[in-house]
Amino acid sequence: MAHLIRHKISNKLTNAANTVSDKSQAKVSGVFARLGFQAATDEEGLGFADCDDLDYDYRHGMQMDVLPDDGGGEGGLPLEGSEEGGELDGDSHYQRDGTAVRRRPSGLKTGGSLEEDKPKITSWEAGWNVTNAIQGMFVLGLPYAILHGGYLGLFLIIFAAVVCCYTGKILIACLYEENEDGVLVRVRDSYVDIANACCAPRFPALGGHVVNVAQIIELVMTCILYVVVSGNLMYNSFPGLPVSQKAWSVVATVALLPCAFLKNLKSVSKFSLLCTVAHIIINVLVIAYCLSRARDWAWEKVKFYIDVKKFPISIGIIVFSYTSQIFLPSLEGNMQKPKEFHCMMDWTHISACVLKGLFALVAYLTWADATKEVITDNLPSTIRAVVNLFLVSKALLSYPLPFFAAVEVLEKSMFQGGGGGGGRASLPNCYGPAGQLKSWGLGLRVALVVFTLLMAIFVPHFALLMGLTGSLTGASLCFLLPALFHLKLQWRKLLWHHVFFDVAIFVIGGICAISGFIHSVEGLIEAYRYNLHD
Repeated sequence: MAHLIRHKISNKLTNAANTVSDKSQAKVSGVFARLGFQAATDEEGLGFADCDDLDYDYRHGMQMDVLPDDGGGEGGLPLEGSEEGGELDGDSHYQRDGTAVRRRPSGLKTGGSLEEDKPKITSWEAGWNVTNAIQGMFVLGLPYAILHGGYLGLFLIIFAAVVCCYTGKILIACLYEENEDGVLVRVRDSYVDIANACCAPRFPALGGHVVNVAQIIELVMTCILYVVVSGNLMYNSFPGLPVSQKAWSVVATVALLPCAFLKNLKSVSKFSLLCTVAHIIINVLVIAYCLSRARDWAWEKVKFYIDVKKFPISIGIIVFSYTSQIFLPSLEGNMQKPKEFHCMMDWTHISACVLKGLFALVAYLTWADATKEVITDNLPSTIRAVVNLFLVSKALLSYPLPFFAAVEVLEKSMFQGGGGGGGRASLPNCYGPAGQLKSWGLGLRVALVVFTLLMAIFVPHFALLMGLTGSLTGASLCFLLPALFHLKLQWRKLLWHHVFFDVAIFVIGGICAISGFIHSVEGLIEAYRYNLHD
């Protein structure tokens, strides 16, 4: 009898304790829900614990098997069982909100063995890629920026190099999180992943959509600029022919139509060296001609006075010439030694700053107030034709790169089977079962090429387009978003001077972007109103 009474009392006490525990858990869950977090259930908690145990055993087992062959910790950040500063495919990492981020196990074969590592690039090769991006043919517009900015334009070339180098580093820092042991682990792979992490959990896909739109605008505008500069250069190379700049743009676009059939950039990469050689020849010819006229340099024309109306356009031109943040996450992920990324960014941007500043100053000193939007238009007709032909070939060979990147972003974000949209995409897959491009998918690519032609015909102003693009998307991708994402994701670990730098970059970048965009649009309206030409 006494045992039965004790058993009933124990049951009542247990039920009361469980009731109190359930109520307290409900209150805590409600608080977390109001704060935008989702508390895990008991089953989820057990699942996470099991995943942690399995993940720990798996990663340590893979560390025993893989790391000795790969050279241990020489690959940069000390990441357990990871390759090149990243994580093993299929690895799980749990964020502060309690959700699990699991990678698609693409690195595992059906038998459970790892695929052979893809070839990685050295820091020198990565630096070469960054150099090609920030020292491309768009430096031809920098002397025009000095025309309207004087010494302040030179200062902005230096300032933009410093800021873009810094924002590139903090953007890569946003790819990493510390695990339970305080070790940095690469939990994100792209600019879009960083943006989505900043907007989670309330709007988990909003940031990715914003970045995708900015990337598409940036890439498409780059394609348009290549068509515009091709038409401009051909028109100025052969002024005696009865062919207008718009007609030359059409000819250039016809040569670019095969880009619609591209499935990968393997064939295009063969011409990258030719592009670089052509760019070196162009710079050498322009600098050599300017040095031959050093006695006539107009130092008195370089002043601290700025053209208030046109200088904001120059800011966009300078910013656009430094844009490389779009592909930095992918580049860093493919480096053999990611720990050398910071050093690579330093020497590439220092060299770009020196070369751009010298090129812009020397060219402006040679032609002073007669400096044109594309500096090669100032050369004598004999030299101009040779240099412009090299430039046109470089522009045509460079066009497929941003075009293919824009197509890839569109396919991943809008079409099923594109790799990023999955089942959420609203449009059907543009590839067949065997991987062949469907007819309507090919039509969309051709339409994109034609769209770049139409824009080049109706807006044939190289400097204004370059300034508009730099102010609209260049400032966002290079200044505003990296600073904002760094503050959001790394807030708890930032020192006061990091916070100051990020806030200052965001504010200054926002002011320059708005001002440059407004003045670029005003410049385009004025060009149409008075029928002005480049």
